[in-house]
Amino acid sequence: MQLAEFFSSQPTQLWQLAKQMNVNYAVGGLPWEEKTEKPWDLMPLIRMKQRYADHGLTLSVIESMPPSNHIKLGTAGRDEEIEVFQKFLINMGAAGIPVLCYNFMAQFNWFRTSTTTNTRGGALVSSYDHSLMKDAPLTEAGIVTEEQLWENLQYFMERIVPVAEEAKVRLALHPDDPPITPIRGVSRILRSAAALQRAIDLVPSAYNGITLCQGTLATAGDDIPTVIRDFAKQDKLFFVHFRDVKGTPEKFEETFHDDGKTNMLEAMKTYFEVGYAGPARPDHVPTMAGENNDNPGYELLGRLYGIGYINGLIEAASAV
Repeated sequence: MQLAEFFSSQPTQLWQLAKQMNVNYAVGGLPWEEKTEKPWDLMPLIRMKQRYADHGLTLSVIESMPPSNHIKLGTAGRDEEIEVFQKFLINMGAAGIPVLCYNFMAQFNWFRTSTTTNTRGGALVSSYDHSLMKDAPLTEAGIVTEEQLWENLQYFMERIVPVAEEAKVRLALHPDDPPITPIRGVSRILRSAAALQRAIDLVPSAYNGITLCQGTLATAGDDIPTVIRDFAKQDKLFFVHFRDVKGTPEKFEETFHDDGKTNMLEAMKTYFEVGYAGPARPDHVPTMAGENNDNPGYELLGRLYGIGYINGLIEAASAV
């Protein structure tokens, strides 16, 4: 397993601290600070990759995407967005960046009703309570049905997967978070491991696979070791978000890595059992004492805790 962390596109203290904790792989976003070129153009990607390399980090995943809401909704402008997406994949391939983590959540990405829920020792985590959304108004997209989203996803994949094959970039589809539908009239279709399987089967390819977000799929009620085995045996497991939760799709909260519903040691042992050698990173960590919670889920101390915990699990699993 390649222990990774999500880093900003410019150096921060985390870059050095992560290296000190034996993290050698980077998950990056898009370099939006570029002024004269688009962040998905070739040279911004190459320069970002080289910045990581200069700090001893290998850029293994980009976890971001160009504007894509027209793609997801099937509205005017989607073909133009797809054209940009195709160029992005070609540039990723030319830059030697092997995995793209993307999602098909329309209107809004991962979604929470609180970012200040108290957990162990007064640490703060994000949480979701669907009852708070029952009277929420529709978005400007109105009602978006599951049928529409499945049709739009297939339309997108038919035009993207062949380009990913040509560029040799693995497409790692992330499940919908929260895994519940609808939210403000917008359906969510990728709510389980079975739905992810249906999605990647739309356009079969060695380059069409998944991001196994343990927290989302555990929330959905999937058994994580079973999911790992099912996708690994197909060689469809391209990227891992190693995190955990408490609760159900209707009401859940993030947790410390050692305080959720999943047997994390069993999960790690399963990755070793199937021979998973791809990138994995902690995600959605608690905000700990002394931190200001300006960036919920991504403050520094919780990330260091998660990295240390995962390092320990790797050592334990590799000794079996």
